[in-house]
Amino acid sequence: MILPEKRPTIKAVPASEGQETRNRGTALKPEWFEDAAVNLSAAERRAATLTTRRTVKKEWQAAWLVRAITCVDLTTLAGDDTAGRVRRLCAKAKKPLSDELQAALGLAEERITVGAVCVYPTMVPHAVKALQGSGIPVASVATGFPAGLTPLPQRLAEIHYAVEQGAEEIDIVITREHVLTQNWRALYDEVRAMREACGHAHLKAILATGDLATLRNVYRASMVAMQAGADFIKTSTGKEEVNAILPVGLTMVRAIRDYQEFSGEVVGFKPAGGMRTAKDALAWLILMKEELGTASTMPDRFRLGASSMLADIERQLEHFATGRYSASYRHPMA
Repeated sequence: MILPEKRPTIKAVPASEGQETRNRGTALKPEWFEDAAVNLSAAERRAATLTTRRTVKKEWQAAWLVRAITCVDLTTLAGDDTAGRVRRLCAKAKKPLSDELQAALGLAEERITVGAVCVYPTMVPHAVKALQGSGIPVASVATGFPAGLTPLPQRLAEIHYAVEQGAEEIDIVITREHVLTQNWRALYDEVRAMREACGHAHLKAILATGDLATLRNVYRASMVAMQAGADFIKTSTGKEEVNAILPVGLTMVRAIRDYQEFSGEVVGFKPAGGMRTAKDALAWLILMKEELGTASTMPDRFRLGASSMLADIERQLEHFATGRYSASYRHPMA
């Protein structure tokens, strides 16, 4: 059983819980980041020790994996997306674990859902309809995803469209050129305009870290996006050659920690792209707990941008409950 007498506490957190908290942002303050230095070797060493210094086994591992499910942004961003695929994905979002598996884990009475469903703007109405009454927010990519190189008025119009269709979260992409040329004012103004266009919807700023060349650039871009009002900072679109990797994640969560110390504002973090296994989910949860504390592992402060990862988490939980691994085809996403 996952809930023995001395057990880790598992709380099935509603997907929308905590969403009232917003990052108000600040004025552009280059003095907070311009002189920052990031030691690549040290970051890589620290990242490499995350999963060796802390181990999570047996029922505690199962509990962490259930928490990971509640933090997943279940995503489909394919050129052949259809209304039917989105509806099936939303059905999975509402019921990521079977009744039998939840019962075997001692969680029969718990309501477990993913953190959000993420789609293209034109798929938002289908997702909103499918998730009605579930409390699961719809997230939409926008602003010329994934390259973000369309004119700014069109990018802002895309945000307005997604929000009007019912999206509660908007995953925007920044102009990487602003980072590579150190044009912090342009980056700040761009993200600030996007935040205003989002209105009540939460803004997740995708930094596309695989395109930013250095960890120092990653830190600086993170800080500027947060100063401009980003509610989350996100590693990648999933389309870059290098997506979510732990040294980059470490750099970004250190920026979140510094920003909170400077401003008093709390910002969330979302790694995305290249994460496929339950082991990956545990590594990112460990990073969050080690660097930002237990509260940062909740879905209002942490998301995992993945879909195939959920199937492996299911398989690992089924193995914990039954002692047997099930075939991957028994856990379709859509």
